[in-house]
Amino acid sequence: MFTLQVPALEIALRTALIYVALLLALRLAGKREVGQLTTFDLVVILLVSNAVQNAMVGPDNSLTGGLIAAGVLLGANYLVALVRDRLPWLRGLVEGSPTILIHDGRFMDEQLRREHVDVEEVLMALREHGISDPAEVRFAILETDGSISVVPNSADPPIRTRRRMRHRQRG
Repeated sequence: MFTLQVPALEIALRTALIYVALLLALRLAGKREVGQLTTFDLVVILLVSNAVQNAMVGPDNSLTGGLIAAGVLLGANYLVALVRDRLPWLRGLVEGSPTILIHDGRFMDEQLRREHVDVEEVLMALREHGISDPAEVRFAILETDGSISVVPNSADPPIRTRRRMRHRQRG
């Protein structure tokens, strides 16, 4: 139960490699895929976790081997979060950046294609924000978490923006 069949360092390295590979795969899948989990997505995640378990611990099915793998996953996740907060370029690499889907009432077709978001999904987000016509939208933005934020045309600009606008008008 507690004896390791595979050396602890090998389990740690295998687990770290799987963590990095899955992090990259999920990042490449796109923001929308991760942000809106369907039943199908949940099934895939569960199957992937089962599939990579053997790759992480090899033939070792001991309690100790499982605890080493879990510890490495939690430690790697903590380390990535810590480093991501200190290095802005890594944050962009790991999380991505927001993408404008509608600008001044016009759909940005290239961004929609690149992010694998269809117009119906954006229209649904607009309706959730009480907007029925894309022409009423200044910006619709696909956030890094997969949600869509909507800024209507009628929204007042933030105070800093209004100050800058007044300053430009004076100068």
